[in-house]
Amino acid sequence: MANILIAYASMSGNTEEIADHIMSVLEDSGHSITLEEMDELNPQDLLDYDAVLLGSYTWGDGDLPYEVEEFYEEMEEVDLNGLPAASFGSGDTSYPKFCEAVNLFQSRLEASGAFICQEGFKIEMALNVKEDYERCTSFTRLFEGKMTEKLQLAT
Repeated sequence: MANILIAYASMSGNTEEIADHIMSVLEDSGHSITLEEMDELNPQDLLDYDAVLLGSYTWGDGDLPYEVEEFYEEMEEVDLNGLPAASFGSGDTSYPKFCEAVNLFQSRLEASGAFICQEGFKIEMALNVKEDYERCTSFTRLFEGKMTEKLQLAT
């Protein structure tokens, strides 16, 4: 089974809740999960894992939260050469750039050489209803499938 990092930034707890749900789905499949707040990590740490998921809320009009800006900028210096990855986050559709942090992290992962397993998961505010949890579970299962394929090809 894979050793997976889920790193996130959460102010209201919404993105943390998504991270927790993703973790539980992956743990149910037997994967080893490390759940960390992004501001506690160095982008170099991503290389210690078989796969990574990066989650963040979006601040203001499409901005990254202050606490992840340094991590995001330093990612430019890390070669993620084929590392299976995806991004996720919560946002508010009343802003013009809904969940833009998800797009920014996905683009940075791609630019750093990561293999994007799955388009980023975006949710309005929080996992509120059964359908939200189902969408998050589906996102995680698709990520897991692509990650597993990629890791098997690499061996």
